Amino acid sequence: MEYYKMGKIMSTLYTEAKLQELNDSLRGKTPQEIVAWALDVAEKPLITTNFRPYEGAILHLATSQNEKLKVIWCDTGYNTPNTYRHAEELIEKLNLNIHLYVPQQTSSHRDVVMGIPQIEDPMHKVFTEQVKLEPFKRAMAEHQPDLWFTNLRKGQTAFRDSIDIVSQGADGVLKVSPFYDWSDEQLDAYNEANEIPNEHKYFDPTKVLGNRECGLHA
Repeated sequence: MEYYKMGKIMSTLYTEAKLQELNDSLRGKTPQEIVAWALDVAEKPLITTNFRPYEGAILHLATSQNEKLKVIWCDTGYNTPNTYRHAEELIEKLNLNIHLYVPQQTSSHRDVVMGIPQIEDPMHKVFTEQVKLEPFKRAMAEHQPDLWFTNLRKGQTAFRDSIDIVSQGADGVLKVSPFYDWSDEQLDAYNEANEIPNEHKYFDPTKVLGNRECGLHA
């Protein structure tokens, strides 16, 4: 099947049938082909990152086709030293066009008044809003993208199993996940072939458990 032709993205919500048709046209395409399609139809694309494991692959994939692509990093302030070193390495190696967003309250201040609430604690929702969702919403409001590259993959969470290569949020932004059907082993091979570093020592205080969503996608 040929690529689904929809022209430049308009600020509209696509029906489930249209999204299915679009995904059917992209199924079987390489991640490189999916990125090429996305950059062709988008007017204001961007990519977000938290420098978690395998983020280097999607950053390399997308920016190798558009070196000026905006890279939004919403830093919670709670990353591991390994993650911060990894971020610096990738920013330099890939010459990333980083736009950094941080919470409006420092982690030191929050540690005194709130700490890191357990997921059962009602304050965990407040914590998540402060350190991740508010900076993300601020970034999206400032950049107004029509297409958002992500590294969502099948098998990560129940929600991510329910979406596809292309999905769409209530805000109308198309989310494109070029590696959606790829395994860790395939990404390991991609990183090795392209000499992309990876870092597994990562902690997200808003998710705690690897199979939880933090609210950005679901």
